[in-house]
Amino acid sequence: MQEKIVSVLNEMAEYLSISQMKKLQEVIIRNFAENEAKKKEITNEEYLKMFLDAKRIEDCSERTIRYYRTTVEHLIVQVKTGVRKITTEEIREYLSNYQKRNNCSNATIDNVRRNISSFFSWLEEEDYILKSPMKRIHKIKTKTVVKNTISDEGIEKLRDNCKEKRDLAIIDLLYSTGIRVGELVNLNIDDIDLEGRECVVYGKGDKERKVYFDAKAKIHLKEYIDARIDHNKALFVTLDAPYDRLKISGVEIRLRKLGRELELDRIYPHKFRRTMATRAIDKGMPIEQVQKILGHSQIDTTMQYAMVSQNNVKTSHQKYMA
Repeated sequence: MQEKIVSVLNEMAEYLSISQMKKLQEVIIRNFAENEAKKKEITNEEYLKMFLDAKRIEDCSERTIRYYRTTVEHLIVQVKTGVRKITTEEIREYLSNYQKRNNCSNATIDNVRRNISSFFSWLEEEDYILKSPMKRIHKIKTKTVVKNTISDEGIEKLRDNCKEKRDLAIIDLLYSTGIRVGELVNLNIDDIDLEGRECVVYGKGDKERKVYFDAKAKIHLKEYIDARIDHNKALFVTLDAPYDRLKISGVEIRLRKLGRELELDRIYPHKFRRTMATRAIDKGMPIEQVQKILGHSQIDTTMQYAMVSQNNVKTSHQKYMA
C-alpha cells in the first residue's frame, strides 16, 4: 500500500503545490486506512459466505456450492490464518498434508486446489486481496485414465434381464440420450414427445436443451407410461405406493444391483453417458454436435467423455497408412 501511495504522489508532484501535495497525501492515507479497517472487520466465514453467494448468482448448482463450501471451510479451519494474509507456502503445505492424511490421488488433490483457487481468485477480483496466493500453485499432474464404457453385449444383457418396464425405459433413455441422472429424475411425462422421439431437459445452471432418443427407447417408454396406475406427473416413479418421483440414489442403486447380478463391470448412470458419447463419435457424429447433445459448455469436456474405440483406431490406421 505504501508503495502505491508514493507512486501516486510522485506522478502528481509536478502538477500540485506543496500544500496541495500534503492535502492529497492526507486524503489518500485516510481513505486507504478506512478501507483497510473495513476489510479487517470481515471474518473468514463471512468472506466464504459472500463467495458462495456470488457462485449462486452465477447459477452454480447446489452440489457445486456444497463442494466449494466443504473445501474452503476445511482450509480455513486447518490453516487458521486470515484469508487476506494467507501465503502461498501455507497453502502448499496444507495441500501436501491433505494428500498425505487422506491418502488421495493427484486428481483429487487437484480438484481441491482448483476450488481453493476459485475462492482466492474471487477475493482478488473483488479487491479484498492484492494478489491470489494460488497463482504460483500450478495444476497438479494427473494420469490420464481411460474410463471404460458399456459394451454392446453388456447393454443387451441389461435389457434382457430387466424385470420392470420402468428399469428398461431408464436404461434405454440413458443409453440413447446421454443425459445426466439428475436430468433423468427431473423429467415429467409431459416433457416426453414420443412421436418426435425427443425431450427437453434442464442441465447444469438450469440450461435448457433438447435431446433425442431411439426407437427402442420410444417403445419401452410408451409401454412403461401406459402401464402406470398412478397420477404423478414425474416420468419415473418408485415401484410401490405412494409412487413418489424416483431419486438419483434410487436409479444408482437399481442399476448397480442389476449390473452385479449380471457380473458386469461397475454399472452406474454416468457410464451410460460416456458410452453414448463414445458410440456417437465412433459412428462419425461431429464432436460439436455431441457437445450440444451432452450440454457441455467446453468442447474439451466432451473429449474427456468420448473415448474413441481402439478397434476403430486400428481400422483407420490400416485404411490410411497400410
